[in-house]
Amino acid sequence: MTDTGNSGPQSPGSDRYDDQDNTPAPGSLFGPGSQFHRFFNDPRWALAMVRATVLEAAHPQIGAALIDNSTFVAHPWRRLRNTLVSLQRMFGADEDVRQREAARLNRLHGRLSGTDVRNRPYDAMDPEVRAWVVATLFESSVTMCRLSGQPLDQATMEQLYAEFKAFLAAFGDRAGQLPATLPEFWQYYDRVVEEELENTDALRIILYKLFDHMPAPPLLDGLPTVWAAGRALAGPVIGTITVASLPEPFRRRAGLPEVPGAQALMQSAYLAAGLARFLPENWLRTEQLTNLLYLSPDSDDPEAASLTALRGRMRRAGALFRLVTPFPVQHGPVDVTGARSKAGEFFAEVLDQTGDGYLDWPDLAAMARELSTRLDLDEPEETRLYDAYAAWWKELQAALDTDGDGRVSGEEYAAAVPSLAGPALIRVAEVLFQVTDADGNGSIDAAEYRALFRTGFHRTVTGTAATYSRSAFVKDFLSFMSGRQRSTAFDPLLAGA
Repeated sequence: MTDTGNSGPQSPGSDRYDDQDNTPAPGSLFGPGSQFHRFFNDPRWALAMVRATVLEAAHPQIGAALIDNSTFVAHPWRRLRNTLVSLQRMFGADEDVRQREAARLNRLHGRLSGTDVRNRPYDAMDPEVRAWVVATLFESSVTMCRLSGQPLDQATMEQLYAEFKAFLAAFGDRAGQLPATLPEFWQYYDRVVEEELENTDALRIILYKLFDHMPAPPLLDGLPTVWAAGRALAGPVIGTITVASLPEPFRRRAGLPEVPGAQALMQSAYLAAGLARFLPENWLRTEQLTNLLYLSPDSDDPEAASLTALRGRMRRAGALFRLVTPFPVQHGPVDVTGARSKAGEFFAEVLDQTGDGYLDWPDLAAMARELSTRLDLDEPEETRLYDAYAAWWKELQAALDTDGDGRVSGEEYAAAVPSLAGPALIRVAEVLFQVTDADGNGSIDAAEYRALFRTGFHRTVTGTAATYSRSAFVKDFLSFMSGRQRSTAFDPLLAGA
């Protein structure tokens, strides 16, 4: 693949395009010189991403898939980080990495299908649905520049659109799923907004529940007052800004509220975010910021010491907030030093990955998806892990679903906790050990441990090598997943936000 270097935007007809059909030449629109990479570290893009997510959720098929399968309610920060990592891989300069990530996402989306509450089918592999996701990212990027007083010129907009079309093509979707030209794109976009978008359950959850009840990021675990104070101020503001930025025809049809002064607030927020581009470049690296959110105090990362000091200051600030403000306290994670958690807490924090109050297959599929992502698994290892979780779900359903509704409630779980640790769960633990043991030597070393847990190697062993044996790993996993003992390793992995 040819690196794009630092060349500026190219217009159609340049050597970045195929002479026969005027489509982007394969592999020429990615890498550090792309328009996407310039936007990726732009603070305004955070607002644009939220806006694009809302427009995605307003599509009936996407909204239904999110409600049934996504962990965005219970684990929004994890979902955000995984999305950003995936976008970096897809828009990076390495063609092999891009093809591997596209294949992984295709496998993930191939597992997401069903029907919504109105019995309408949805399928995450539907080419029109995938095109709309890419369309919202492109349009929201253009809109963020316009709202912040820096509209894109035509050549830059053409370049950015070519990059997003190439992004869609990388998944194997045929050319033409997105219109060939920008004028045609805007007609397509207006038509979808006016005719297809709805005020879906997923959209309402994002706007009216997620922002107001968003759990603290891992960085702020254990600092409930500090997080509650910031969320009480920022949540309604972000929701108001997002609604005000949506297309007016959709706002009217969906009955979204018109808050006085919302347009001025929205434009001020975009303008203020745009000014952050004058900060030192290393302050605005999206990858660094997301990694910081997930940095654990017990990590062996050099920045962990600074994080520990920062958390100490935050705790003191939280104590001050408790004295002078009435903010409600958000309960932090349960004690992970070995005390048994209450069944309800474990059910809500670990098992109910989708946050709908029940345990069913999408919750366990979300666990398999997160573990596969952490370990960057290829076929057939990924399928083996999914199959192991599917077998565990059948075992759980047979043991715990006493009312036969196809899912397990918190009450059903609490009444039969010991049934969680059956033979199928043991198989899940064994498969997870095998795929984590990348070199196949029968034990997990420090590097393999970090690939799964992203934290320091906490195994204390005697001998010349620090390793995690199969028996110890399986024992710890079974103790955690059966709710018997919380774990400083597995807790952030499956219960962290």
